[in-house]
Amino acid sequence: MHITITGANSAIGQAILSRSEEESEPMSFTAAVRSERAAGQLPPLPDDCRVAYITYDDPDSLCSAFTDAQSVIHLAGLLIERPGSSYEKANVETTRAVVEAARQSAVKKLVLISAVGSDESSANRYFRSKGQAEALVRASGLAYTILRVPLLLGRGTEGAAALRRHLSRPTVRLIGGGRHLDQPLDVGDVAAAAKRACGSDSAHNRTLELVGPVTLQHREIIIRAARLADREVKISSIPKALVRLVLAVRQRFAAAGFSTDALEVITANTRLDPAPAAAEIEIQLTGLDEMIQHSLEEVKKNE
Repeated sequence: MHITITGANSAIGQAILSRSEEESEPMSFTAAVRSERAAGQLPPLPDDCRVAYITYDDPDSLCSAFTDAQSVIHLAGLLIERPGSSYEKANVETTRAVVEAARQSAVKKLVLISAVGSDESSANRYFRSKGQAEALVRASGLAYTILRVPLLLGRGTEGAAALRRHLSRPTVRLIGGGRHLDQPLDVGDVAAAAKRACGSDSAHNRTLELVGPVTLQHREIIIRAARLADREVKISSIPKALVRLVLAVRQRFAAAGFSTDALEVITANTRLDPAPAAAEIEIQLTGLDEMIQHSLEEVKKNE
């Protein structure tokens, strides 16, 4: 099976590419990225894999990247808006472009990595944009699987980077004291699920909430990580209402950057049954301590 991965330089994309030899079914990949800098972030690729440079407003570049692909895994998107890139552009328009190119290229299946909480009617702009992207995939006429994922831990993830920052300080300041509920998922589990979903009969036309095996307060993840790293940290609280007020004032003068929408996303509670999605996609979920250890390996490499 040949699979094209958009956003292949992301943590999930790198996990998919670096774990390909573990699959029982032979797989080859096209790693679709937008720049040479992004290509430089890819792991070493075997001879039957290639790199393709794409631009989402250039259909020909996408169709070229999708050549010979039976399935496409779409990973592009963002949580923190940047100058020149909005939720609409990064989350919705990239998906629209991928859907159109996949249709033209006779791709058999599209796998979209989305987010827990996605809803096209949500008042939150991030969740709404992710829900709109999902709607485009469902209406595409293509076979699809949508995997909604929570906070990711493991090598290369933002979660691992955050743990590194937290464990480097004696006192960790968390919004609301970090008392919101997280259900972290190992990036390797997302990679395994995405590859399984590429099979024509796997999770056919399904939207799955793929979450980790344990729900706990965000602060407890940091305390647990500190214990595993043999370090001590203290948790202090930043009032969420104060952060929201500061961000609301800031947004009146700046269109991009950390926003009240992003604040609500990172402090949203996640408490879902992990068993149904794991069973349907046929993966074994990584335990919390193991995914923290995967994250701490990344920390140690950077110290």
